[in-house]
Order: sequence, then C-alpha cells, then structure tokens
Amino acid sequence: MKTADMFNLTGKTALVTGSSQGIGRSIALALAENGANILLNYRSNRQLAEETKREIVACGVKCWLWEYDLQSDTITHDFTLFREEHDISIDILVLNASVQIRKEWNKVTHDDFNSQMNVNVRASLELIQCCVPDMQAKRWGRIVTLGSVQQYRPSKQMIVYAASKAAQRNMVKTLAWQLGQKGITINNLAPGVIDTARNKEALADESFKKNFESRIPLATIGESRDLAAMALLLCSDAGRYITGDDILVDGGLNIPA
Repeated sequence: MKTADMFNLTGKTALVTGSSQGIGRSIALALAENGANILLNYRSNRQLAEETKREIVACGVKCWLWEYDLQSDTITHDFTLFREEHDISIDILVLNASVQIRKEWNKVTHDDFNSQMNVNVRASLELIQCCVPDMQAKRWGRIVTLGSVQQYRPSKQMIVYAASKAAQRNMVKTLAWQLGQKGITINNLAPGVIDTARNKEALADESFKKNFESRIPLATIGESRDLAAMALLLCSDAGRYITGDDILVDGGLNIPA
C-alpha cells in the first residue's frame, strides 16, 4: 500500500463531537478531505454548524448535523434513535467536545462539577459504548479522545477540567486492551494552548500571550490544524499500530522548565 493510500478514508463515517468550530472543525475537515463522511455534532450554534457542513460537503462527502447537548443523561437512547433514523454506522469516533469552567477550587459548585464530568468523561464512555459494536462487526474502528496538557500541568483555576482529562486518558489506556483484538484502536490526543474561540479572550491580552509563549519550547501558540494532522494519522490505516497512547500536541508545554 502506498503511503498516500494509508490516509484514504473513503467509505468511512466519522462522528466528531463539538465540531462546528475550533479543533473539532479542523479535524472534521481533515477527515472529509481524505474521504470520510462526517456526522457533525454541535450544541447550539446552527449557523456555524451549517457553515462547516458546506465546507465538508464541498469535499465530495456526506455530512449530517446532530444538534445535541452532551450533558444530557439520555445520550445512549437519543444517539441510537438518530443513527437508526439516518441509517448511519460509525467507523471513526472523535470525542472533541468538552466543558471547561475556570474557578478557584473552593468555589466549584455541584453543577460546575457535573457539567464538566458529564461531557468530558461520561458522554465519552457512553458514545464509545454506542459505536464499538459497529466497529467490532467490521473488525475496524478508530477512537480518538481530545485530552489536554492539563493532564500533566493542571491549571490552578481548572481543578475539575484537569481531573476529567486525566480520567479520560486512563479510560483510553484501559480500553486499548479490551478493543485491540477487535481491530479497534483508541488514543488520546492532548493539545496545549491552541488559538481557538475558547482561548480568544485570554490570548487577546498581549502580555498574557507573551508570558505563556515564554513557557513553550517552540515559543508560539498552536493552531487547530496542528491537531487535525495528528488526528488524521490516528483515524486512518496510517495509525493502525498506535493504540492506548497519549500524544501531546503542545509545542513542548508539558516539559518542566
């Protein structure tokens, strides 16, 4: 097989959560550019989702929109109905959506804790439970969770977010053993500080940005496309021998100074 063919995803269908913008959008487009049909999940911004869908469809593939808040406690039921209605079988699952709340540890509320853990951990597990049977039947599947450099260098204002990402990383390592012999790989892709809407306000402060860049060996903030290239590797045959791994795309931010 030629190297270029190893990235070919023609005939595959990928669910990318939180993919109307930011990192999720870049990953969805990278998969679509290489032939994958995309199930685009978003929470509420229909306009952004439609704009991303147009770009995906321009790649010559199919795209379905799934407006759904992953904090819901009926994910398994609702996602099963959606797949049956549209006759969709998932080959690739990219768990990008997350909730991040900045607060001092002693100000974290019950709702703050639940919203982050429900989306960042519970929803991930439930969607994996939904999608693995299809993958197992085909003896081929790819699962990628989006973690964070905070697994290694947690922010003082994001105790629950950092903990949720560490939990997700351990879930990946646990499942790698159980899914590997079924032809399914699962990996965690951990970004550092990326120039997305979530970080726009903080990075608009030039002194804050320069201070943060001084802590990064590559001395620059990352872009969504930096994650998309690695996700494509992990979601294709090019990454068939990588599983249970935690891959940081952070410019070296995790390395102690």
